[in-house]
Amino acid sequence: MASFFEGIKSDFITCFLTKNRWHFITDGLVSTLMITFFACIMGIVIGVVIAIVRSTYDKNHKEMRKGVGKNLLAVINAVAKLYLTVIRGTPVLVQLMIMYYIIFASSNNGILVAIMAFGINSGAYVAEIFRSGIMSVDQGQFEAGRSLGFSYIKTMQYIVIPQAFKSVLPALANEFIVLLKETSVAGYVAIQDLTKGGDIIRSATYNTYIPLLTVAAIYLVMVIFFTHLVSRLERRLRSSER
Repeated sequence: MASFFEGIKSDFITCFLTKNRWHFITDGLVSTLMITFFACIMGIVIGVVIAIVRSTYDKNHKEMRKGVGKNLLAVINAVAKLYLTVIRGTPVLVQLMIMYYIIFASSNNGILVAIMAFGINSGAYVAEIFRSGIMSVDQGQFEAGRSLGFSYIKTMQYIVIPQAFKSVLPALANEFIVLLKETSVAGYVAIQDLTKGGDIIRSATYNTYIPLLTVAAIYLVMVIFFTHLVSRLERRLRSSER
C-alpha cells in the first residue's frame, strides 16, 4: 500500500511539478473559461435576434398585408431557419474545424476563432430556447402594450422580452454548462484549452491517468458549481413568483 501511494506521489510530481507542467492545466483552464464566457454572450445575442425574427413571423405573417415588409420578413425568417437547420444538424467539432481551417485560415488568434465558432453554435440552441419563451408569453400582454400606444418593437422590448427572458433564464444557464463541456474539443484545432493541457502533460510524461483524471475532476467541479448556481437561481425565480 505504501508503495502504491509513493507511486502516486511520484507521478503527481512528474506530471505537475517537474518543469512547472501545472501551467498547462491553469493556462488551459483560463482559455476554457474565456471561450465559454464570451461564446455564451455571443450565443445569447444571436439567439435573441433569431428568436425575435422567428416568433414575429410565426405570430404575424398571416395577418400582415402583402408588400415589401411581409416579403422581407419571410426572407429573413427563411435565412434564420436555414441557419438553425445547418448549425443544429452538424457537429460542433466540424463547425470549429471549418472556422479554423477554412474561413479564418489566415488568423493566428485561435481563441477568437473558437469563441466565434462556439458562439454561432450556441446561438442556434439559444434561439429555440428564447423563441419558446416569447411564444409562451400570453398574447394579451402584447395586445395590452399595443393598446397603450407602444409600437411593435417597443412592446417586445419593454413587455414581452423581459417576461420571456425570466422564464427561460434557467435554461440559458444550463446552456452555459453544456457549452462549457463542449469547448473540450477546442484542442483539435491546436487551442490549448483545459483538455489539451492535460493531453500535453500526458504526451510529455507518458502518464495517462493522472493528467486526464485531473482534467475530468476539474470539469466535474465546475459543472457541480454552476449547476448549484442554476438551482439557486431557479429557486429564487420560483419564490419571486409567489
